[in-house]
Amino acid sequence: MNILVIHGPNLNMLGKRDEKLYGTFSLDDLYGEVSDYFENHEFSFFQSNHEGELIDVIQHAEEENYDALLINPGAYTHTSIAIRDALELISIPKVEVHLSNIDQREDFRKTDYIKDVCHERFMGKKIDSYIEAIKFIENLVLS
Repeated sequence: MNILVIHGPNLNMLGKRDEKLYGTFSLDDLYGEVSDYFENHEFSFFQSNHEGELIDVIQHAEEENYDALLINPGAYTHTSIAIRDALELISIPKVEVHLSNIDQREDFRKTDYIKDVCHERFMGKKIDSYIEAIKFIENLVLS
């Protein structure tokens, strides 16, 4: 299976962010953990702090022949209707993931424009949120 993993703003700063919320690992560490855990899958990882770049990658996911998309939109979760609309345009399975539990954080983080256009949402378990999300994708795509 070929899975596109997209990360939004500030996720390139993992390892420097609040350890209680995000852990001590870097984004490269996260990529390595996911790739090692799911050796039978191909992953393409993309991170950008720029909304338009994220939208461009989402819009081309199907023509790039990805089987599924996993997205951690970061702060764009709470602000970007444009990313929501791009996700709605594609028909491959889409799963939202967050390292922290956004429902138990600041009130403004409880607004989630992404969740209704994704098949499922996993959060609050740091890297394990990603593991659970990919297992969900496996069940969805391979069933």
